[in-house]
Formats: sequence, C-alpha cells, structure tokens
Amino acid sequence: MSIIKPIAQLLGYILDILFMGLNAIGIGNIAIAIIIFTLLVKMLMLPLQIKQQKMTKLQSVMNPEIKAIQEKYKGKNSDTVAMQKMQAETKAVYEKYGVSQWGSCVQLLIQMPILFALYRVFQQIPLYISQIKVLFLNILGLNGADGISSVSGYADTLNEIYGRTVDWSNTSTAVTTLNSFTSDQWIKLKEAFPAFSDMITQNLDKINHMNTFLGVNMSQNPGFGLHIAILIPILAGVTQFISVKVSQAGMEQPDSDNPAAASMKMMTYFMPLMSAFLAISLPSGLGVYWIATAVIQTIQTIFINRYYDKIGTDKIVEKNVEKRNKKRAKKGLPAETIVKGASVSTKNVNNNKNSSASSSADRAKKLQERKEANDKKIQELKEAAAASGKAAKPGSLADKLVWYQDTMRSTIKENREG
Repeated sequence: MSIIKPIAQLLGYILDILFMGLNAIGIGNIAIAIIIFTLLVKMLMLPLQIKQQKMTKLQSVMNPEIKAIQEKYKGKNSDTVAMQKMQAETKAVYEKYGVSQWGSCVQLLIQMPILFALYRVFQQIPLYISQIKVLFLNILGLNGADGISSVSGYADTLNEIYGRTVDWSNTSTAVTTLNSFTSDQWIKLKEAFPAFSDMITQNLDKINHMNTFLGVNMSQNPGFGLHIAILIPILAGVTQFISVKVSQAGMEQPDSDNPAAASMKMMTYFMPLMSAFLAISLPSGLGVYWIATAVIQTIQTIFINRYYDKIGTDKIVEKNVEKRNKKRAKKGLPAETIVKGASVSTKNVNNNKNSSASSSADRAKKLQERKEANDKKIQELKEAAAASGKAAKPGSLADKLVWYQDTMRSTIKENREG
C-alpha cells in the first residue's frame, strides 16, 4: 500500500487535469476521461510492452534449445550437479540471444504497482476528480456550506438508507459511499432531508451528467440483468480474450503434458471470464478501463509484432547482443565471452551425437597411431625371422605381436562403425 498510494495520487492528479480540460471544452464525462487517460498510460508503458513482445518473439526461437536442455537432464532433479549444469546451459542460451532470464519478471514488477494504482483510482474516481468531489461535498455539507451533515442524527439516517454503518465524518469514506448510491437510495435521501431536496437534486444532476455514458452510470455496478449496462462486463471479457489471443499469435504452443500448457490455457480462457465476472460487481467505470486497455493493447501488439516480423529475429538478437556487450564493456568484460560461451554450450546441447562421434574419432585416431607403430615393429620382426629362415614360434614375442595386430584392427573397425 505504501508504494501504490503515491502512484495512485500521481495518476489521479493527471486524471483530474485531463478531466478539467475536457470539461472546459464541454465534454466533461468520466467514461471519455477514462478512455483518453488509459490511452495516455498505455503510451507511457509502451516501452515495457515493446520489451515484453520482443521477449515473446525470441522465446519462440529459444524454446526448442531450452527444451533440448530440459530433455537432456530429464529425470535428474535429485542430482544437484546435473541441475547446476542445466541452469548454466539454460543461462547460456539466454545470453546467446542477448536477453535476461529475469527480464519479463522485472517488467511485470514494474507494471503491477501501476495497474493496482489505476484500479484504486477508477474505483474511487470522486476522490481524485476535484470537480466531482466538490459536488458530493456540497450535498454532505463538509466543505463549509450547509448540507445534510447540519441535521442532527444525519449519520444514523444515512446508515439506515445505505444499509450498513459508515464513518460519515470521514470525507473520503463519505464521498465514496455516496458515489455508490443507487437511484432508489438517492430518492430515500431526498425524502429523509426534505429541506435539502432541491440542493441534492441540483448536485446529483451534475454528477449523473458527468458519470453517464451511453446510458450507463460509471459509478454503478452493472449487476445481473437484461439492461444496457450488462454490455460492460461482456465487452470486458471479449476484448481481453481477443487481446490474449493476439499476444499469443506466433508463439510455440507447449505440449499438453507441459505445465506451461495449463498456464497458457488459464491465461487464454480463465482470465477473460474472471474479468467479465468482476466487471459485473464493480463500478462500470472500471469495466470501461478494462475494455479500453484490452483494445489499445491489442492494437499496439499487432503493430509491434508486424515490426518485429519485418526486421526478423536475427536482427533482434544482433541488437540485443550489441546492447549487452556495451554493458559488459563498461564492466571491463570482453564482448566475445557471452556469444562464444553461449555458442559452445548451445552446440553441446543440440549436437550431443556429433560430440560423441567426435570423441569416437579421436579414440580411433590414437588407436590407429599405435597400430602403425606396432605394425612397423612386427614387420621388422618378420623380416628378421625371414632372414634367419625361422617362423614365429607359438607364444613367442613375434607371435604375440601378430595377435595384437589383429586385435587392434578389429578395435579400430568397431570404433569407426560406432
């Protein structure tokens, strides 16, 4: 909360200035302010989205290599040394493509406080938009003017109308509670304070004018029912589903037995349904924010993906490695270390058969050298035996060397075939 509160205050201040500007030109409407404000926020967060989309693009290329590493160490979870090797090789793949293993986590950590702060602002809009807040304060009489708070026992009357006990002396609580009043509760309020009925009506008309968009009151929960407000939660779910599908376009779909598959499925279907469900029981203004966010993000994702498709993965990797090498240069580290280290590790992961074949060839070469040396010695013994007119006796050194020669030939043949 200590992090979210100042962020919410800053965002609320920006929203307030935006609303005052819109109101000055005759379009002071909460929904329009939310849509424009969402666009501004998404534009400010665009660099983070670009990095996220770039990571997604590279992930589709990196996944086969990472999967090969995981297959290599499959079933060795209890082997500490094997797990350390797997982590080192996985890290090498990320370095090869010039990305950080924790890049997406860092971006998420940056975005989450902003998203929670936005949720707070849109749930309590009258507290952040001064021109609406003053209208509620007029009704309550908490800004120095006469209002319902001047009537003895007003708090008990308000609690009876609201159906719950509220601290009406707290300005923030009083304003947000009044903002959630239904049409029936406003009627009861005017009946309970007849002396202030006209004043309540005048201020309420201005509030409704600012709050209503296409027949939907942004401060009211859509609820379950066949009315126009139900379109808010429906559109919130549909637009988020489209946004998720567009963001997943071109991504490699994980195997059904992979835990990532269940996570992706939940992101695709469960989250949009959850958004729709929450939008039913929360102020419509929050639903409008979710719709605007999903639509703007979908458009941004399409253009970012087109850009990365145009320049190609190789160019993305080249720029990433160049950027990382500049950081290494500042630390006094050689630029080649990342690329070479990654290339070697990745080569070992993807070409285990080639490595095995190379090792076999080295052994065969050494055996061949030893054979040639022994062949030379055997030939000398044969020539010496022929010169003396004697054949090699069974068990003699010459006879043993001939046997060794045959064994060596057989071993070399087996190594070559292996």
